[in-house]
Amino acid sequence: MNHPSRNARALVEIVTVFLKLGCISFGGPVAHLAYLHEEFVRKRRWLDDGAYGDLVALCQFLPGPASSQLVYALGMMRGGLPGALLASFCFTLPSALLMILFGYGIARAGDLRGAGWLHGLKLAAVAVVAQAVWNMGKKLCPDRTRVALALLAAVAVLVVPGAWAQIAVIAAGMAAGWIFCREPKGTRTPGEGNGAIIYPKYGYICAIGALVLFALLLLPPLAGGGTVGSGARVFEGFYRAGALVFGGGHVVLPLLHAEVVPAGLVSDDMFLAGYGAAQALPGPLFTFAAYLGTVMDGGTRGWVNGLWCLLAVFLPGWLLIGGALPFWHVLRDKGWMQAAMRGANAAVVGMLLAALYHPVWTSAAGGLREAAAALAAFALLEVWRVPPWCVVLLSALAGWWLFG
Repeated sequence: MNHPSRNARALVEIVTVFLKLGCISFGGPVAHLAYLHEEFVRKRRWLDDGAYGDLVALCQFLPGPASSQLVYALGMMRGGLPGALLASFCFTLPSALLMILFGYGIARAGDLRGAGWLHGLKLAAVAVVAQAVWNMGKKLCPDRTRVALALLAAVAVLVVPGAWAQIAVIAAGMAAGWIFCREPKGTRTPGEGNGAIIYPKYGYICAIGALVLFALLLLPPLAGGGTVGSGARVFEGFYRAGALVFGGGHVVLPLLHAEVVPAGLVSDDMFLAGYGAAQALPGPLFTFAAYLGTVMDGGTRGWVNGLWCLLAVFLPGWLLIGGALPFWHVLRDKGWMQAAMRGANAAVVGMLLAALYHPVWTSAAGGLREAAAALAAFALLEVWRVPPWCVVLLSALAGWWLFG
């Protein structure tokens, strides 16, 4: 039996270390994995390289934000469910607060359609999404089959826009992957650990309960209801977006756009300005949801709605990682499952490619100056490896100077 004082010390340690990481973890999900490895494998020795690699493989395999799911799993290993929730809260808190404050500022600034700095933020979003498409494409579409799947997915979501069309595209990608993306038996998927299995501090019944709740909340009659823009409908849309993020946090862009912009809850300009600003902050990219909740309906809903949206977009990832941990050693070696996920990942690359064109580029485009500024920002990110937060600030300044 665990001693109460030992449990309390573990929770205090979780709060201090994850709050620190939430303040310094710039650079996006890949950088987050490096920060977490340095802190918990090399410094604190909570687990070894093999166990860490296994956790990373699981979080990258599941839909949802991989680095945030890894934070949840590490907290679970150290302090049970209270530790998982505290770790997630502390890692998310700094960037969530900053995004809510930015949302209040945008909502109270009035008509920003002619603001040069806002135009610069939209051009920064073009560069960031282009970099994500480029890097994810190289990793997740390494052969002609998956390139073809990505292109077909891009065409499909451009021709038939909407949240449910995106779900259909991901499902079709999984089916196509199951058929066309199988590898010879014995081939290991890159990124897996050395076989160390992570056993959580709870039973299979709780894990199955988490998976059942995850599935139930995806059903519109249970999660939704009410009018467009109601609290229940907003929760349903953000939950669905969080549940369908395969391959990287940037995939949430087209999913959330489909939920809030066509419904008139957030304008295209405000959506892309917030997404650009999110690149300059530490912590998880999903805190963009807190900004969207804050600026809905012209900012009348405020921070409470921001937190509501934040909970909705993170909850499916938490339920999935909590439910999948005990079964990972069975699932990871199933060839059919790995093939289906290859197809799903290719499909989401295509969805992100479509989002790069619309709404990201179509909202920011206007002429050669915009194209040159976006290309320069992309080169800073991809060629010179300038940190994203610095590129965002430079883009805002350039927008103020060129378009203000």
